[in-house]
Amino acid sequence: MNCCPPGFPAPDPPLAFLRPMLKYQHMTRRTPTEDLSRRERQVMAILHRLGESTVSDIMQIMPDPPTYSAVRSILRILGEKKLIGHKEDGPRYMYFPAKSTEKARQDVLEHVVTTYFAGSTEQAMTALLRLSDTNLGEADIERLRDTIRRARRSEK
Repeated sequence: MNCCPPGFPAPDPPLAFLRPMLKYQHMTRRTPTEDLSRRERQVMAILHRLGESTVSDIMQIMPDPPTYSAVRSILRILGEKKLIGHKEDGPRYMYFPAKSTEKARQDVLEHVVTTYFAGSTEQAMTALLRLSDTNLGEADIERLRDTIRRARRSEK
């Protein structure tokens, strides 16, 4: 049964405006960090904050930490995903992120801007400024202007 009289096009379904953004999404390869469990994300956050850590260090920082064996399992899984590395430090292992914190931040921000702001850096920055819930001082604004100028120069 047609919803419209002959000669009139059917209206776009709700959320049809999302179609262009989602058109090629199935073709993009998901990064390992997009498929992390809550505990895996917590461990990655700790490793990025501290640089390198032992299982005991991680357990001290984790909220409601699981058992020692469970943390070791999480670290093994992160290693299999090639997100962390480890080295021997005497009788214990030291774990560290496989990529720099700066690179990880860049990857996450690119994902957020692409996914939630349709690739618009301007919209993402506007949302961040609204989130800050503080008034930016002149010095903060000038630093942002300098950063934007440097970014524009590097694009050319």
